[in-house]
Amino acid sequence: MNGWLLAAGITALGVAAVHIVGGHRDVVRPLLTCGLADEPKHVLHAVWHMVSGDLVLSGIALLYLSLTDGRPGTGLVAWFVAAHFTAYAAVFLVVTLTVGWPRPLLRLPQWILLLPVAMLAAAGAT
Repeated sequence: MNGWLLAAGITALGVAAVHIVGGHRDVVRPLLTCGLADEPKHVLHAVWHMVSGDLVLSGIALLYLSLTDGRPGTGLVAWFVAAHFTAYAAVFLVVTLTVGWPRPLLRLPQWILLLPVAMLAAAGAT
């Protein structure tokens, strides 16, 4: 069993849970009740659901990979998931740093949840 990938999978599923519960309350409800036109509102809602599914599937994949004991392809898939979570974290960092908010690293703190998954998955990929 690969402990790094196990930790990455558990952390990723925790991130998914926070995204689904917290995001529904803090992002989805306000989005659906705002005055934005229906088409962009529903597209953004669909994107939120896509990310929810992606986070859950990534967590499950990492848990599965933790049990594969070094089968061919395990490292490559783990590197892909690590790159995937790094990209998610980078998007949140870029947005918060370019908007001009005071104390930007704490304005959209999702990167704080996403980056540890990337680091744990990368550690498990090696």
